[in-house]
Amino acid sequence: MIGFGYDVHRFAEGRPLILGGVEIPHSHGLDGHSDADVLAHAVADAVLGTLGLPDIGHWFPPGDPSCKDINSLKILEKAAELIREKGYELVNIDSTLVAEAPKVLPHREAMQQNIGKALGLAPERIGIKATTNELMGFVGRKEGIAAMAVALVKEA
Repeated sequence: MIGFGYDVHRFAEGRPLILGGVEIPHSHGLDGHSDADVLAHAVADAVLGTLGLPDIGHWFPPGDPSCKDINSLKILEKAAELIREKGYELVNIDSTLVAEAPKVLPHREAMQQNIGKALGLAPERIGIKATTNELMGFVGRKEGIAAMAVALVKEA
């Protein structure tokens, strides 16, 4: 079974930029109730989508004070736990980050390690690619970052 996830966050001053659980040097971080890890959020929604489960906003409501600044790797752990409880196991993840800046591929292996550990999946089963938006739209204007992901699960 396959699930798809998409997330987007606008840039904000005074916050660290966290992608795939890695703090990446940049002039701005991403705005959000959690750590705003757009990659982890897209992956979590893809994982949840494999079984038609509600998205991360259901499990981690943006207005819930206990979720304020939560490490998004915890969100991934919860998504994987829900899949296992239903008798399934993750096979692989494929994802794409869309950003004009910063360059994220130098951090790819660390992101694969973090996401893999959170999901209980070997890092080589975590695909992470990056592209720009060719200077078009909000991403092209460097207002934020978008991420897309797909997840595959099978019966355990």
